[in-house]
Amino acid sequence: MTFMKGNFQKFATVCAFALTAGMAHADDKPLAGVTLNLASMNDQFSAVLAQIAPEFKEATGAEVKVDIMDYGSLLTKTTADFVGHTAGYDLITMDIVWAGQFAANGYTVDLTDLIKRDDKELETADIYPKLMDALGNYKGKQVAYPFAGYANVLAYRKDLFDAAGLKAPETMEDLVDAAYKLTDPDKKQYGFVANGQKGPAVAQDWMQYNAEMGGAILDKDGKPALNSEANIKSLTVYRDLFKKAAPPGAADYDWGGREESFRQGIAATMQTWSVGAPGYYDPKISKVVGKVDIALAPRGKGLPKIYGIGGWGMAINADAKDKQKEAAWAFIKWVTSPAIQKEMNLAGAGSYIRKSTVADKDLNAKYPFLPVLNEVFENGDGDYRPRGDDRPRFDREHRRNEERARDIRRDSDQRAQELQRDRDRREDQRRAGGPRDTRNPNAFQLFCGQDPNCRARQGN
Repeated sequence: MTFMKGNFQKFATVCAFALTAGMAHADDKPLAGVTLNLASMNDQFSAVLAQIAPEFKEATGAEVKVDIMDYGSLLTKTTADFVGHTAGYDLITMDIVWAGQFAANGYTVDLTDLIKRDDKELETADIYPKLMDALGNYKGKQVAYPFAGYANVLAYRKDLFDAAGLKAPETMEDLVDAAYKLTDPDKKQYGFVANGQKGPAVAQDWMQYNAEMGGAILDKDGKPALNSEANIKSLTVYRDLFKKAAPPGAADYDWGGREESFRQGIAATMQTWSVGAPGYYDPKISKVVGKVDIALAPRGKGLPKIYGIGGWGMAINADAKDKQKEAAWAFIKWVTSPAIQKEMNLAGAGSYIRKSTVADKDLNAKYPFLPVLNEVFENGDGDYRPRGDDRPRFDREHRRNEERARDIRRDSDQRAQELQRDRDRREDQRRAGGPRDTRNPNAFQLFCGQDPNCRARQGN
């Protein structure tokens, strides 16, 4: 790793002094004149990153430009940057599931040696071990540094549950039952909300429900197993919840739409990532302040408890110039420090990696759900969402299954339309006094297929 050699130790010492002492003169700032381009996911932490970036410039002289993007754009732009070796971004927020691809392709700097060298300064003993591994380590390569840890949780309207005499769901069966009971369209009250938008949004949310119900998208050999009995069952439950218990338009919701519907008091339950939870307690954007509670995500009855970990690491582009890499590492150390982590989370970033931050009295007074995060981070499963380096193969398989599902829906719609047209023709004939049996035989072929009893059931 070239940038670790030569004068970097001297540079790191000077930089550390600047960060802690706050030098006042531009000539004393070790990173003066350096500009870092940071590609950020548009989660709650992104606005806070942009807000605190000037503080880093004040301390070191380096400017940090935060480019905030949606999930798809972030993945597309950063992948193009890596593959084209254009070094457009120096720092990248890395989704937990990208770790395998980053490691296999050498997209980012392996931070292992830097972490060992700067262990005392980084205070790594304060970082949850599960997050250190999940948010950047893949098969021994530290392709990113943990930055924003999320817990898979259930957000629910405690006031509605209490009014209905319901307890917080302990199983998925409890959750589904409560979702139906708390749905009242006349009151514009719905028991369930989740991502329905085609693509990564619906895939991620369904994978959470699928895991909680005992399904798995990969088999024991790491191969796609999307058509398993457990997966089909969970997808059926998921579909029915959208049909019977979700707000109108939820099939088009992504993360933002889902979160907004919950904050506005439209939905009673939402399985989600903890990053959004601070917003439920903010009266500027939430109508459910004082009415919401956060619990562990429920599991299917009889299934062992699991704790889903998600979130983002902060990675350094392997193609960046040495000076950029030095500055990027300085920024990572600064932004993940105890003081800055507390500052970010008091501002609503919802991104935790440190035990001291989760235990902080000020933060617990503001966000009473933090003990739930502690339980998840202490016991979490970093592979709750698959991190394999064969992820693209799974994505292709998932797209094929989406296409199959669309084909099935299209065929079903065509059959239903054909049958309805046939019924309309029969009704017209009946009213006109014509013969009863003027049905289009093709309608029965479309609707009944090879079922010999179908025609009799349809009144032939």
